[in-house]
Amino acid sequence: MRKKFLLACVAGTAMAISLTGCGTEDTTTTSATTDTTNSTEASQTQVTGKVSSISDGTVTLALGEVDENAGPGQGGSSDDNQTPHEMPDNGNGVFNYGSGTPVNISDSTITTTADNSGGIQTTGGGTTNASNLTVDTSGNSSAAIRSDRGGGTVNVDGGSYTSNGYNSPAVYSTAAITVKNATLTANNSEALVIEGQNSIDLEDCTVSGNMSDTKGTSSDENVHNVMIYQSMSGDADVGTSSFSMTGGSLTSNNGDMFYITNTDCTLSLSGVDIVNKDSDAYLMNITGNSASHGWGTAGANGAQVTFTADDQTLEGDIRVDSISTLNMTLSGNSTFTGTINIDENEDGGEAVSANAVVTIEKGSTWTLTGDCTITSLTNNGTINFNGHTITLADGTVLK
Repeated sequence: MRKKFLLACVAGTAMAISLTGCGTEDTTTTSATTDTTNSTEASQTQVTGKVSSISDGTVTLALGEVDENAGPGQGGSSDDNQTPHEMPDNGNGVFNYGSGTPVNISDSTITTTADNSGGIQTTGGGTTNASNLTVDTSGNSSAAIRSDRGGGTVNVDGGSYTSNGYNSPAVYSTAAITVKNATLTANNSEALVIEGQNSIDLEDCTVSGNMSDTKGTSSDENVHNVMIYQSMSGDADVGTSSFSMTGGSLTSNNGDMFYITNTDCTLSLSGVDIVNKDSDAYLMNITGNSASHGWGTAGANGAQVTFTADDQTLEGDIRVDSISTLNMTLSGNSTFTGTINIDENEDGGEAVSANAVVTIEKGSTWTLTGDCTITSLTNNGTINFNGHTITLADGTVLK
């Protein structure tokens, strides 16, 4: 038989939940305890499989499939008498809330179809460890891996995580999220989003995004593949965002590869195969925004980025507006083919100093494809000017 089970972990339960796929085991039903079923989120998990053990505060489920829309409604606790037509029409596949509720899930399939229905969500300081999952979401605002207010820690190793709706990145982070050896695909959205003082760290992952020019809620502001920002909504603390990627590939089917606005950010790339299929887009767009979405104050909401490329190949143009800063270092045997330019802020904001500071370490190379304007340059490597110039803030023209 098919069991309805709400996997919603809440603060104060001090329990660990482990979910492990087991293939062909017969389905067994059991009752979850009150501690595991109280939730303030519309997060519904339907489990097909065998409950193999419940002991010492640990629930181990042998899963064949996890689907949405099988648990209690928004804002309530479980109700054994609730009929199927009373179930809500959205909800995260697996929802984890609270620092006392580590969740371990592996070798399982999670599918959600409605809007606002993520694959796995962690919030309120929870810890989620996921391994070899197949996650597929179809609704809008339904990231495959997501977090929300209060953040937490998410560790993912292996598997595939796919979103198909608009405003549905493969990963949306208001937490510390680490993903290794996985495929992350957003078919109608940017691939990755970091909000505020949070992080995404990727290792040997295959990542791709395809943001809509018109149907994303922020498409009117910018179209991009990786977005790093502060929304000012209160979902994420103000502070330094962090993105790192080692190995693997990062593909943008539409828009700028990186869009960074209204936040401090550290960004590092090493050995990543970067492919931007949009020839008119920037490699990196570091800029203020119109504030039409509430992202700070127009003219005072630039980004401050520290970017390190180590043994990394980069192609494309980098734009820094006059209220933003970039401190960029090419190290190892990195190569950068493209331009860096400082543009005036579109909202007339007061310019800041040190907009674009570039360091080229020994063994690294910058090949220009056009004239550049930057603040300062430290060059211990190689610059191929190709007939172009670099103009520094003090008026020096290098060629």
